Amino acid sequence: MTLLTERSEPRTTPAPRPRAPHPLRAEAVRGFAPWAGAAVLLTVCALLAGSSDRWQGDWAETRTRLHSALLIAAPLAAAAGCRQGGRERRRRTEELWGTAVRSPLARFLASALPVAFWVLAGYVLAAALALLATWPYAQGDRPRLAPLPADALVVAACALLGQVVGRLAPWRVTAPLVAVAGYLVLGLPAMAHSGGGRQLDPAFPVPIGSDPVRWQPPVMAVWAGGLAAAVVLAYAARRRYTALLPLAAASAAGVLLVQTGDGLWHDDPLRRHQVCDTSTTPQICVNARYEGLLPQVTEALSGITGRLEGVRNLPVRFEDHPGDPRREEAQLPMLEPFGWSVVRGRLTDPRQYAWEAATALTSRDRCTTTDPSVSRVDDAVVNYLAASPAQQYFDDHDAQGDPARRARLKARLTARGRLASMGEEERRAWLSAYFATAGRCGAEGVPAL
Repeated sequence: MTLLTERSEPRTTPAPRPRAPHPLRAEAVRGFAPWAGAAVLLTVCALLAGSSDRWQGDWAETRTRLHSALLIAAPLAAAAGCRQGGRERRRRTEELWGTAVRSPLARFLASALPVAFWVLAGYVLAAALALLATWPYAQGDRPRLAPLPADALVVAACALLGQVVGRLAPWRVTAPLVAVAGYLVLGLPAMAHSGGGRQLDPAFPVPIGSDPVRWQPPVMAVWAGGLAAAVVLAYAARRRYTALLPLAAASAAGVLLVQTGDGLWHDDPLRRHQVCDTSTTPQICVNARYEGLLPQVTEALSGITGRLEGVRNLPVRFEDHPGDPRREEAQLPMLEPFGWSVVRGRLTDPRQYAWEAATALTSRDRCTTTDPSVSRVDDAVVNYLAASPAQQYFDDHDAQGDPARRARLKARLTARGRLASMGEEERRAWLSAYFATAGRCGAEGVPAL
């Protein structure tokens, strides 16, 4: 009997089935979420670009502008989340989506987290671009980054809150209504002049010349993030009592913010310091935040300090403090806010800046009335030190006026000519006598021209 053996063929293992992409990944790379992030990015960039001459080169002002952009970015993120939340109702796939094996919270997060991530990324990218735009023109300060992480988290939290509203009221008009409501909720407390509740507003304006205390941004993040997490858990979690934990954290953060009040902010210590060029008389001092501008300021005032060489009774220094100058100091034209005297790290008009400094050097602002002869002397000194760029225009205008104006112009021109025609020693002695009476309101002691 013959055994017939059958030739066996090698077994082949079946090809592995392709792994299905994670729902979060599918939502994050396709659909509405990336467009929502792009909308936040472009909106914030457009807001900043319109006022770039006022913040480029000033780290503190850049921080303030980015924080102010939250007033628009957060409502926009909420509207984007709301639109995403109403998607299933618009597509009429609510019943089909409800048959998924995942929990309601997992289904909610699969739709909401991509939008929250992208709007957060859009705000962070806009902030990074603003910081990069400021860096080449910075004049001695340091980057101010403290509120930015909390602001970014607020934008993401608003997207989650908007998603809940979109699920509860999935109509097309809900998203724009949410944006308007978010703008009012964030904007109205910021306009209040008093009340601890305004400290709960994530978009509360940063006081000029102030920095937040170190713990303010994390506490603000807990306040906003805790509220968003509590609302999401109360809506989508199977055990809704879990919303009590983030709600308790948000409540504690809110109480701390309200009780601290204005103590959440402290004066910028760098703002009180000055850096000086001691090689001139008077010395030239600018705020330490703008130390890089000192060479430009010194160059702009070189005509004044050169003409005052050897003159006695001068102020000790030009200073850049806000408010009235102290005794033996003269006020420099303020460098801030940027956009006027300074744009992108450069003095816009050195001649105008020098004229304003010369005017401050001879100022009698505290006098209610000034003798006409003293006014002519002040005008001659200012014209000698640093004439206004517009001086010729005003002189021509007075020359075409009535006889009284023409007479006053003639007297001023005569006084200017007499001061300019003096010899150096004579003029130095005359100026020393003049500055001995600087700031006085009467004509007594003021040398004549």
